[in-house]
Amino acid sequence: MEANEAQELKEQQEHGGESSLRPVAFTMSVVAVLVAITTVLGHRTHTEAVLDQNKATDQWNEYQAHKIRSNDTALAYDLLSVVTVADKEAAQKIAKAYADHQAKWADELKDDKEKAEALETKVEEAEARANRFDLGEALLEIGLVISSVTLLTRTKMYWYFGIVFSLLGIASAASVLLLK
Repeated sequence: MEANEAQELKEQQEHGGESSLRPVAFTMSVVAVLVAITTVLGHRTHTEAVLDQNKATDQWNEYQAHKIRSNDTALAYDLLSVVTVADKEAAQKIAKAYADHQAKWADELKDDKEKAEALETKVEEAEARANRFDLGEALLEIGLVISSVTLLTRTKMYWYFGIVFSLLGIASAASVLLLK
């Protein structure tokens, strides 16, 4: 065998080895895109949870403000009922206005509490979705790294393990659709 032929065989062998790794490289590219998508979806879901938490906090603050105003009015009403007032008619008029406010605020308090609780539920749901995206992202990244070991070792067993982790990551991210 001539030196020229030996060199050609060596080049063909190397080229053949590269073509057998093309599916691995393609798989890694797809998994890298899925990691990026899952990361963006996870970040957006975390942002949604933070915004909903801020809304819930604002709603609870409104509830507390209404509650304080209601308690202050109740105290003033109680005070009017025990203090001797020179103008009884004016005192009764003020007391009736306080009673009307109390009735109105009782409904508002109930509505404010329901809104705040609904927003807290939305926060919990968004966090559950974000956790699934985070787990999916981690599994996809593990799959990507394990698959990349195939390029170094030329052992396809790592590629198969990488595919398994990647499929678990996809399943985790897709399980978000099963949540409320």
